[in-house]
Amino acid sequence: MADGATTARRRALAPVHRAPAWPRWLFAALSPAGARARLSILIFHRVREVRDPLFPSAITAPDFRERMQWLRDWFNVLPLLDAVRALQRGTLPARAASITFDDGFADNAEVALPILRDLGLHATFFVAAGFLDGGRMWNTTLVEAVRAARGDELDLGDLGLGRHAIASIPARRAAIAALLPALKHLPPDERQAKVDAVAQRVGGALPADLMMTSAQVRELSAAGMGIGGHTVSHPILAALDASSAMREIAEGRETLRAIVRQDVPLFAYPNGQPGGDYRAAHVGMVRDAGFEAAVSTAHGAARQGASLFELPRFTPWAGGPAKWAGLFARNLRTPIRCAPS
Repeated sequence: MADGATTARRRALAPVHRAPAWPRWLFAALSPAGARARLSILIFHRVREVRDPLFPSAITAPDFRERMQWLRDWFNVLPLLDAVRALQRGTLPARAASITFDDGFADNAEVALPILRDLGLHATFFVAAGFLDGGRMWNTTLVEAVRAARGDELDLGDLGLGRHAIASIPARRAAIAALLPALKHLPPDERQAKVDAVAQRVGGALPADLMMTSAQVRELSAAGMGIGGHTVSHPILAALDASSAMREIAEGRETLRAIVRQDVPLFAYPNGQPGGDYRAAHVGMVRDAGFEAAVSTAHGAARQGASLFELPRFTPWAGGPAKWAGLFARNLRTPIRCAPS
């Protein structure tokens, strides 16, 4: 009898029913070719091979394959760098779209890459360089610590993080949902110290293979995928002083350039909300570091004349093809938000 991972792999590689054709006509009207074109940029983080009880709605390999099939049927999917340059020239095709991933999780190479290659799709992977080869992002460490914790309660009161019931999977999900926003916008050193304290209190070894290795980054690049900068340690740039922010931006790029032995022309702001997570000064730093363009996590579709250093991104998560198409259509009409000057 096949285990869960084998079953998921078979489902991910199995043919899926074609999506309805009508969204192509709708998107052609909302996103025409040329000077009035719109570029829809999708954002993903992880593609799990099997369903994670702590994140039951997170995308799995079969979900991802199905949605990539819809995307291929409805849009002209382009490498992001090619799309950015075409947008600047006013030569984007109708229904233009690009696929991106943030952070550098190992399942990007292990799970997502085979599906993308099988469907003939290109993606750009924005990698936080400091977590390669056995590192963990702070939020992943927190999640894995809550997953590994024993007992019915996790008492973090002395860390200023409260007490959390963990007697059930829903309770652990609630604990994670409360802890992540409580830590996200702390100064990076303070945040990491608190997360390390939580992990130490839980005890036991946490997984060290959740992020990509340098070899996997090279594998993505060798497969023709794009590699983009995402800082070294994924800080909230707005929480750093100017010299630290510039160092994070520039050193992350140089580390990746050394790994893939080619240019790294695109950047993604960590967390990516304009004004809150990065500011106009950081847009200038990204330009000064030598990047050609950058993406945020503000919703909307890029258009000619808008800043190439604050390209919006969007991915609808729930629903079947009709709902997915409707959310894309609404996003094509969403005004673009940028960091205030």
